[in-house]
Amino acid sequence: MVNAIWMFMLLVGFIAAAAQGKIDVVTEAVFEGAKTGVSVSFGLISVMVFWLGIMRIAEDAGLLKRLAKALGPVVRYLFPDVPRNHPALGFIMSNMSANLLGLGNAATPMGIRAMQELQKLNPNKDTATPAMCTLLAINTSSITLIPTTLIAIRMNFNSANPAEIVGTTLLATIVATFAAIFADRWYRRKDAKRPPPQQLKSDKGRYTASQGAGYHTPAS
Repeated sequence: MVNAIWMFMLLVGFIAAAAQGKIDVVTEAVFEGAKTGVSVSFGLISVMVFWLGIMRIAEDAGLLKRLAKALGPVVRYLFPDVPRNHPALGFIMSNMSANLLGLGNAATPMGIRAMQELQKLNPNKDTATPAMCTLLAINTSSITLIPTTLIAIRMNFNSANPAEIVGTTLLATIVATFAAIFADRWYRRKDAKRPPPQQLKSDKGRYTASQGAGYHTPAS
């Protein structure tokens, strides 16, 4: 649906440009956009390679294990329904550690592995578990100490001070993360009060039977 909308907008743009005799402007903009995209990508690659190398050094030095160990109590609080020694917790801690350093590309594989492990614990394979919803919320709003990708983009566009966004980014991600945790806890409590599907089905059956027998609920 989204792709169809984009194609429709592009088609309308080309038709409007052709009608006004400005098709050359559109062509120039297309090539300029492609050139900018390639240059930005190369800039991001260099910075990402640097930070991934730093992360590998930190991993070999044991810093990531210490960071993951420090996150252990937080992870166990956020995911109380995951067994203590389950592999999913290790992938979740690695995912959160990478996100803290602003390495979203490095965090993504760990998040996927964590979801795969959580799916193994899922009794209903067609419905996401509370732990899976929590992981998605935390991964989306993760606290970021160093916004590596944003700094790389600002450097690529010749920003005078590309790292000046660190403070505001940290504050924004802290607010977003606490909002995500609050929403997750609220929905968990709301879901805990909801009757199980089997009970709902049983109640519905009794209500239908009572209607068929001529019984009605008294008006309040």
